[in-house]
Amino acid sequence: MSGKHVAVLMGGFSSERPVSLSSGAACADALEAEGYRVSRVDVGRDVAAVLADLRPDIVFNALHGPFGEDGTIQGILEYLEIPYTHSGVLASALAMDKAQAKHVAKAAGIPVADALIMDRREFGNAHPMKPPYVVKPVREGSSFGVVIVKEDQSHPPQVITSSEWRYGDRVMVERYIAGRELTCGVMGDVALGVTEIIPQGHAFYDYDSKYVKGGSAHVIPAQISPNIYQKIQSLAVKAHQAIGCRGVSRSDFRFDDRGEGELIWLEINTQPGMTPTSLVPEMAQHAGLQFGEFLRWMVEDASCLR
Repeated sequence: MSGKHVAVLMGGFSSERPVSLSSGAACADALEAEGYRVSRVDVGRDVAAVLADLRPDIVFNALHGPFGEDGTIQGILEYLEIPYTHSGVLASALAMDKAQAKHVAKAAGIPVADALIMDRREFGNAHPMKPPYVVKPVREGSSFGVVIVKEDQSHPPQVITSSEWRYGDRVMVERYIAGRELTCGVMGDVALGVTEIIPQGHAFYDYDSKYVKGGSAHVIPAQISPNIYQKIQSLAVKAHQAIGCRGVSRSDFRFDDRGEGELIWLEINTQPGMTPTSLVPEMAQHAGLQFGEFLRWMVEDASCLR
């Protein structure tokens, strides 16, 4: 039994608070079962003072979204000199900014889709690129604010310029890639299995299909040719290394298996979900690691200066 004191950071104040609470609770329970002394911390603006009082040996970061995975909490943990899981300040900030992450991935030879970065208020009546395309907030996760514009739409969707929009003004307009949704986790510098995500009753892998029970089917190992499977694994590791990730990450891909079989890297997630329906714990289990063992590896991998 370990006996180390682990503070599990969860909740927070991003749009992904409910997911983080679920991830954090699952991780805290499993770490206690592994013999760690666990403090559950629902993160507020006073998190630095709370952690300074708790003085844990390690922080398990189960936060999602801005503040939790954009380098901000990582900077606080560096300042407090508390070893933590997942990626460090630079990789977290870089991966959270989809536009910058895409630049780095492209420079590393990873295939990406053509995209424009623009202010959502610049959207007029004309399409910024020929449909079909996807509009994504530059700095959000869990598919918040993602809008797919189909070929037959005569003008951009009005939701993007409406006052209801709450996902920031910088958006990425990206060529829509038809085909299959595939994802691959990386643990250390080793690729885990490739999963195909099949949304159930949803047009794409949106928030509900990610987190609502029965919202999507996960097929692991993905039923694709061995050479595409291995290519996805190698690209996931390449992206993990190019962006400077540590611990665990997950890269998302689209594979158009018609014609020449275009394979495109979409983005990297430095704080993958750790809920019962999450992808990376399933990948770890497929590799022979039970949930508790997987989390133990992450805790023992924790450090500062990541």
